[in-house]
Amino acid sequence: MNKVSAKIPFITLFSVGAVLFSAHAGGGFATGNQAHTYYVGLGWLGPISAVGAMLLLTITMREAMLMYNTRGLSSYKELFKTLYHPFDKLFVLFEIFFYIMVLMAVAAAISGAASALENYFGLNYYVGIVLVGALVLSLTIFGADLVRAASTYMGIAILVTAVAIYAVGVAYSGNLQSVLWKDFETQGFGNIPQAILNCFTYAGFQCVTLPTMIACGTPLTTKKACSRSMWISFGMNSVALVLSIFMLISWQGMYTSVEGGTVIPTLTVCKEMGMGWLTVVYGVCLLLCLISTGVTTTFGFVARFEKHPMFRKISSAPARSAVVAAFIIILSMTISLAGLSNIIKYGYGYCGYFAIAVVIVPFLTVGVYKNRKYLKAHPEAENRQRPVVVKMEEETQGQAIPAGNFEKEGC
Repeated sequence: MNKVSAKIPFITLFSVGAVLFSAHAGGGFATGNQAHTYYVGLGWLGPISAVGAMLLLTITMREAMLMYNTRGLSSYKELFKTLYHPFDKLFVLFEIFFYIMVLMAVAAAISGAASALENYFGLNYYVGIVLVGALVLSLTIFGADLVRAASTYMGIAILVTAVAIYAVGVAYSGNLQSVLWKDFETQGFGNIPQAILNCFTYAGFQCVTLPTMIACGTPLTTKKACSRSMWISFGMNSVALVLSIFMLISWQGMYTSVEGGTVIPTLTVCKEMGMGWLTVVYGVCLLLCLISTGVTTTFGFVARFEKHPMFRKISSAPARSAVVAAFIIILSMTISLAGLSNIIKYGYGYCGYFAIAVVIVPFLTVGVYKNRKYLKAHPEAENRQRPVVVKMEEETQGQAIPAGNFEKEGC
């Protein structure tokens, strides 16, 4: 087994880990809203809770990929039927979580883009929702291929600029240590229960990336390979997330005192530092990233549901796609009226609670047990050779998960 593991190149391990990293480091991460909502209020416990969340997420993904690859499964439905067996029909619980969570992603993308337009151009938030919704609909029908092709590059651009702002922000404030120490003296260990809950919740709603991860992780045919890849991803995700929390903690007093400053706190801090060129680059990349997330996610919904029996009466394929896309976008626009902060706090939050019960706990208990038992009985399963191309057309085509922009082409 060691020989088999050694044949898997490091670049393969890294690339699979990078998929999860890029999925996590999308618009929700780059705005700073997720970090503010789940970690900044915890004070000195925030970074610890964040590291715990990334550990839970990567271990869950490791067990999922191991179960998927050693058994030669071909869809996330088969994966969850295997996990829940003999209660196979419970796989529908993940589907419920998945579609609600992805719908939240479209709403968050529209809301975030509208908020960015409001911050940069003073455009009314509700007018922004309508304009962004119309733009997403138009691009979904006429320009999805172009936007999907550019989405990965936009994701990389927003990641680089956001991390640059985080690093500069921490250094510019120069008060991180004193703020953390003061918070420790004030709150002590009182936030530990909330830190644990936020740790599980954050990892929970990030599990929407699971279908993408098992599809992209098919080259990892051994337990060691799955572990090494996820340790790489754990390091990347933890460093980026903790750095963002440190920066926001350093500037919390400033951006929370500004009206609307907590919606896109990273932008608020960037403006305060007076770096005009970086603010412009960041704003453009953020807006494009959010719109591309909305387009690619909507495109995935359309591909999934346009063949549903209720739409068969529409003979024209473009018209059918337009109807499905319009329905999804109008629903998402309605949800986006709640605002980006509420979507991330409540929409993502409740989905996170649900995922704790249907994804994280099952994989870290039953999943670990079944994987160990199966590999002990079938040691040859780690040598299983399988094609990299799997059933993505039905399960994960075009999905852009809430925190990223990876498509089946990117895998």
